[in-house]
Amino acid sequence: MLKKLILIQLFLFVSFCVVAQIPSLSQEQLRQVQIDNLSDDQIRQLVAEMKRNNIAFSQIDQYAQQKGIPSSEAAKLKNRIQQLNLDKELDSKSESTSKQKDQYNNREIEDATDEQSIDAKTSEERKQDMRKKKIFGSDLFSNKNLTFEPNLRMATPPNYRLAANDEVIIDVYGYSEVQHTLKVTPDGYIRIPNLGPVYVNGLTMEEAKNRITKQLSSIYGGIKSGNTYVQVSLGSIRSIRVLLIGEIERPGSYTIPSLATVANALYVSGGPNENGSFRNIQVIRNGQSIVTFDLYDFLANGDLTNNIVLQDQDIVKINPYKTRVELSGEIKRPAIFEAKDNETLQNILNYAGGYTDVSFRDNIKAYRVNNKEREVINISAAEVAGFKLKSGDQFFVDSILNRFSNRVTITGAVFHPGNYALESNMTVGALIGKADGVKEVASLSRGIIRRLQADFTPAIINFNVQDAIAGKQNLLLQKEDSVVIFSKLELREEYQVKITGEVNQAGYFNYADSMRLEDLILLAGGLKDAASLNQVEVSRRIRTGAYDPNDTMKAIIQRFDISADLKSNPEAGAFVLQPFDEITIRKSPTYSEQANVQVDGEVVYPGLYTINTKRERISQLIQRTGGLRPEAYPEGAVLLRKTFINSGDSALLTNKLEVFYNKLKDSSDIERVKGTVERKEQLLGINLEQIMAKPGSKYDLLLEEGDVIKIPKKLQTVQMFGEVYFPKKVRFDKKYTFREYVSGAGGFTTSALRRRSYIVYANGEVKNTRKVLFFNSYPKVKPGAEIYVPSKKEKKGLSGQEAIGFASGLASVALIIVTLLDKIK
Repeated sequence: MLKKLILIQLFLFVSFCVVAQIPSLSQEQLRQVQIDNLSDDQIRQLVAEMKRNNIAFSQIDQYAQQKGIPSSEAAKLKNRIQQLNLDKELDSKSESTSKQKDQYNNREIEDATDEQSIDAKTSEERKQDMRKKKIFGSDLFSNKNLTFEPNLRMATPPNYRLAANDEVIIDVYGYSEVQHTLKVTPDGYIRIPNLGPVYVNGLTMEEAKNRITKQLSSIYGGIKSGNTYVQVSLGSIRSIRVLLIGEIERPGSYTIPSLATVANALYVSGGPNENGSFRNIQVIRNGQSIVTFDLYDFLANGDLTNNIVLQDQDIVKINPYKTRVELSGEIKRPAIFEAKDNETLQNILNYAGGYTDVSFRDNIKAYRVNNKEREVINISAAEVAGFKLKSGDQFFVDSILNRFSNRVTITGAVFHPGNYALESNMTVGALIGKADGVKEVASLSRGIIRRLQADFTPAIINFNVQDAIAGKQNLLLQKEDSVVIFSKLELREEYQVKITGEVNQAGYFNYADSMRLEDLILLAGGLKDAASLNQVEVSRRIRTGAYDPNDTMKAIIQRFDISADLKSNPEAGAFVLQPFDEITIRKSPTYSEQANVQVDGEVVYPGLYTINTKRERISQLIQRTGGLRPEAYPEGAVLLRKTFINSGDSALLTNKLEVFYNKLKDSSDIERVKGTVERKEQLLGINLEQIMAKPGSKYDLLLEEGDVIKIPKKLQTVQMFGEVYFPKKVRFDKKYTFREYVSGAGGFTTSALRRRSYIVYANGEVKNTRKVLFFNSYPKVKPGAEIYVPSKKEKKGLSGQEAIGFASGLASVALIIVTLLDKIK
């Protein structure tokens, strides 16, 4: 029995959450809900039901207040949902629907982001949608931020009339205090305890208060004496049914709150359709039209006078429009407007917000459809106020011309360029004066006027700027003239000088008159430490002179000596630079920067050393390190040397290798060579034993900057790579030969290329296998050596088709030979 009661309670609360679908549920049943008696599974079932009906977590309190559910039970439900972490799930859009439900009228609004429904529309339907959007006022019913939801918390209107299912709250206070919350029965009565039924159906709140107070005075004597007071207010309101018909998006019968108005009902039904009137909306009550609602009064003036509160069984009828005109062009709200019989074009312009700032108001073009054909009508500004409208008229307001009636322009080397007003008999000199005169760099010999002729073709008129300023040349200006004053700096190539070599900031610098050599060196940040003070070279362009075919001179070269403090000597001080001169500061021939090399490994003092002389060799460097340690292995010493020193060496090496790359056929070889260059250093095999035994010999190389000499300890292993069955590292034994080391690794594989085997010694030296008669002579193995056995290249046999083609070719050749032999016989 308890389980059955819990299920009934669950059903009641779910009914409360979806009460819009079950309006017949009584208020008393909803008050009996007990959340504490529901299990966690039942709460989950309740949340799932709420999700299917698009009930959000934040809407529970609102539904509870509207339907009389105790707020304590609603709070308990929210706590239970939060404890089960279902609140976020409830607020998310878990259902795969593209529709949202309004909170008070169950209106379904198609989601504007539903791309599938948009794609499913035909082109004709899309055109209709676009036309509907152009109708003035249609966006009122498609705007999601504007719901027209009635305010259920406002004070009860004085003209509100009570009816069945309204909740009346009676509050008696004073000497006697009591409160009653009573529901109006279907017969129109409220039953007051200890008093009996009181008929209130059809009464306003003021009339109902008077009647209830009169009835209560019979049991509360203090009411007549003035010691007890009665207050009557409206609690939960009833729902009413209204019928929406005519040219409407979704005609039908709707259940709405009893405080809903005409605008609320229109929003519920989606508003007028494409043929519906926005200005002739009738409210029919008891078979008679009681009011006509005009939406334009609200849109244009904010007037909701005829937006009356609807009553049960009212009919809202939207009639077809009679007159619609379209207004476009330079107006503030282009749209399709509906007009009444007595309205003119001026009224439509007012609805459109009037003209824009750039509109041409003297003439409005109208396109009208007559009985047989179309016609164009010109409407002057004086005719707008009285112009009668005809349905289908299209009005276009053009924009003013993008030109000026009195504009002249001056640009270039003046202090205030820009547009100026053309005055009577204005000359070029007067316009220059209004621009505050010409700049010092202005070219005074010639200026130009760009003018549009009578047929609007361009023309150029030249004038002497200096004469125009002095008043000697009085050229009259016309509208749209553009005066250009040129700058001498803009009429020539930009003057620069260049300095390169041993200066701190080499590059190009702007030329200035009377610039000297030392001035440019200062602008370049001064000399570097390596700069030579002698033989500073200046090269100059050849600009003048008669043409001589035998003259091979390309530039003028001058050389000067300068001082360290850049004090001008007489010769250099008298030499003035010219535009485009190029100065070169060379490096001193006696200047030399330190060059360092690195010694690592088994020497007494390893580390970084500076090369002492240009002829210092490896043996001398080893002596400076204190000599080799006893455990050093000189046969394994290597020298790492840079592939290139500077960018010039890099470019030279790259150019040399391009030819080599093109000759290589194996891409792996190409990548190997490229990788060697990119490492920027290469391994150079040296024979340190010979170097130390014979200093200065051919083995004793001269040192270069960046060299790294590595001297390892005595090595005791041999490493094998390639086509052996078990490549590994083994202990060195001087008794073993090459083949014995390979045998210790399992021997050669079937794909081993024995005659190409080679050894890389610890110092980088490489020795390969030689052919002696019919036998392979393998190189000697030393400590730290690496044995490499390459593989044979795969031999590709003929495919089936190639074999058939080859056989066919041989057969053809054989047939030709036989035929020739027969002919010879």
